[in-house]
Amino acid sequence: MSRVGNNPVAVPDGVTVEIIDSILNVKGKLGQQSLTISDEVQVTLDENIVSISPKSKTKQSRSMWGTTRARINNMLIGVNEGFTVDLEINGVGYRAAVEGRDLVLALGYSHPVRYAIPEGVNMKCERPTAISIHGSDKQQVGQLASEIRAYRPPEPFKGKGIKYAHETIRRKEGKKK
Repeated sequence: MSRVGNNPVAVPDGVTVEIIDSILNVKGKLGQQSLTISDEVQVTLDENIVSISPKSKTKQSRSMWGTTRARINNMLIGVNEGFTVDLEINGVGYRAAVEGRDLVLALGYSHPVRYAIPEGVNMKCERPTAISIHGSDKQQVGQLASEIRAYRPPEPFKGKGIKYAHETIRRKEGKKK
């Protein structure tokens, strides 16, 4: 069984944390985030350390213990440094470009795919075949990357499509004569 909840979370310099009722607010140089704390856990703030403990011995409260700790840690990292997901595009004629607050993808369809970039997230295309997504909310950045990848997932025969930069595509052998 995991003991992630045992580890306290250190608050980095330049980040302020406050707990009001059952809402934890975090402010940093990249923005602010808030988290509604479950009734199953107790969160305490001592100087620059956030400690989480379960209120009871039930399975639900022990599950929420580690989950709450991980979410608070991700919030602190997000408002201080941010999260980045890099995507790569492979395929002849496949490309991406940022136009204003839209990501325009040419993925072999009869029309370009336009994806509206939400507030709090920045996208860059340094090359036409590379997309970099940066934001302070880990869940939002990962969700956006997943949605963009879903427009043209990589296929196993030629490897064409959109893939994560760290992802390895298992290749299949083509038809034999």
